[in-house]
Amino acid sequence: MSLNVPAALLEQAEHDDIGCEDFVACVQDSLPYAWTVISTVVADLHAADAPHAEHALPPPSETHRGQLLRALASDAIRTSLEQYFGVQLAFQNCHRIAAFTTTEAGRAAYRQFTTPRAQILNQTPQLRDC
Repeated sequence: MSLNVPAALLEQAEHDDIGCEDFVACVQDSLPYAWTVISTVVADLHAADAPHAEHALPPPSETHRGQLLRALASDAIRTSLEQYFGVQLAFQNCHRIAAFTTTEAGRAAYRQFTTPRAQILNQTPQLRDC
């Protein structure tokens, strides 16, 4: 299961749309490691006043890695986090997370980060099983 959905949120979803804030709160509670990594890289992005920032530390366990994968592989979760933080997110190798501004420089950095060349250059034998 990806998310621990409170009964009230499930009931609301059964009858109507739910807001971004409510969904993001559910993600934050359900995937605390992923939330910490993503919110930290977003904070780093804003502090650096740069078009992008990265987090490249491998997770401490497979459980933590699973949280990152669930958060970033789910279109609904990733899109909601991007909307909430006002950034574009990308990831490589199951743990290298990057946040990009929505400026032209940020979009250019995103396009570079997500190329096949960038993916190949980011490979190492240590990351083969991630």
